[in-house]
Amino acid sequence: MSTSDSATPRDHSGPVLTAIAVSQLMVVLDSSVVNIALPAIRADLGFSPTGLSWVLNAYTLTFGGLLLLGGRAGDILGRRRMFLAGIHIFTLSSLLAGLAPNASVLVTARALQGIGGAIASPTALALIATNFAGPARARAIGVYGSVSGAGGVVGMILGGVLTQWTSWRWTMFVNVPIGVFVAILATRFIKPSGRATGQFDVAGALLSTAGVTALTYGLIRTPGHGWGDPQALAALAVGVVLLVGFVLIEARHSDPLMPLRLFTHRNRVSANLLLLLLGGTIFGTFFFVTQFLQNILRMDAFAAGFAFVPWGVGIFAFSQLVKPLSDRFGVKPVLIAGALSTAIATIWLSRITDHSGYWTAVFGPMALFGIGIGLQFALITRIALSDVPPQIAGATSGVLNVSQRLGASFGLAVLVAVFGSVVAGSGHNPADITHGYRVAFFVGIGYTVAALLLAVFGLTTAPKPAPRPAPDLAESPA
Repeated sequence: MSTSDSATPRDHSGPVLTAIAVSQLMVVLDSSVVNIALPAIRADLGFSPTGLSWVLNAYTLTFGGLLLLGGRAGDILGRRRMFLAGIHIFTLSSLLAGLAPNASVLVTARALQGIGGAIASPTALALIATNFAGPARARAIGVYGSVSGAGGVVGMILGGVLTQWTSWRWTMFVNVPIGVFVAILATRFIKPSGRATGQFDVAGALLSTAGVTALTYGLIRTPGHGWGDPQALAALAVGVVLLVGFVLIEARHSDPLMPLRLFTHRNRVSANLLLLLLGGTIFGTFFFVTQFLQNILRMDAFAAGFAFVPWGVGIFAFSQLVKPLSDRFGVKPVLIAGALSTAIATIWLSRITDHSGYWTAVFGPMALFGIGIGLQFALITRIALSDVPPQIAGATSGVLNVSQRLGASFGLAVLVAVFGSVVAGSGHNPADITHGYRVAFFVGIGYTVAALLLAVFGLTTAPKPAPRPAPDLAESPA
């Protein structure tokens, strides 16, 4: 019989949720905190202009490639065990990254961070699915959603502060005390889970990891080399072939890494597609707004990071309103309102010029993005986890994370390619560059409008409340 994590005692729900939320903040924050520090890293460790991108790419490759495996490993080997393993790997590799004496060690450490994040992130979401139910689950997902959505903004601000006032190394070291704190809370308050019965899907693990890694590599290569780059095209083709093989194997396996019955649920499929589109919107907006602030408005890294405060405030405030609003108006209307907010924000950004100012052209869209993401993220997560059997909660979480990661990589690659084609051959003056940003945002409208249409027509009824996991489903602690 499959097993699940035992129910969380009422008086321990606070520390359990704190451990989960802080771990997710650490993983999400790490995706953006390093961006601000890249110039300082290059100067200190002697990276080449092209080699510097691997400070980001090494993390992205291992994180994206191992998400499915990390999520399913929690189901089979025990969620608390794998959650702690991920936190330990992430914390130790962060220490190694901060101490890195040269470029090779830093890139290796970043790859290890990605491995830790790929284990911890889907397992953290699965722990919510199996340790909370009813209103408690809705609140927990709201906290998880606000942390996931606002973590990127916090990372940009923190990256600017640490780099300007201390050293780029502290963008890595900051994860160490956070990781130790999470490990202590998890060890003390999260109950161990039993191991699920069944065989581990080795072939599926190999194909999914290789396929997603190849696909991710192709997508992160295209911004710098174009869609016609032979290596990028080869990686994308290999990734697609491997993932098709992965699906064929999963259809025949008795205990698959990614149960295909996950995709027979209309709302769950819609939720994953929504997160795919939202990931592209978020990363594309982050990239081009940051470029506009620094290249056109001439803000330094510190000021550019703080320019995103309305985004973070909007996410935090409105993610807390998701439950009362959805209780009153229903899940679908609130999700539509969030999608409409992000669509309006993208349309607004598509009207920027080289004479635009922060308060007239950026502040409003940032606030609307915060509101829209705050309303959507928690609800999308809640819909995706609705009616999920506890024994495949990790696999469901892994798929959800992969949707967001691939959406971010693909969405950004498309927008950067569009921008590059617009500014190619231009004089690279502020007017030409801003025109390229404007066209990229105009294309980005397609992401947000597609998400709005999906929210209106793709979703059916509101998700049903999940039953609380029964204590007797858990075997002896692993």
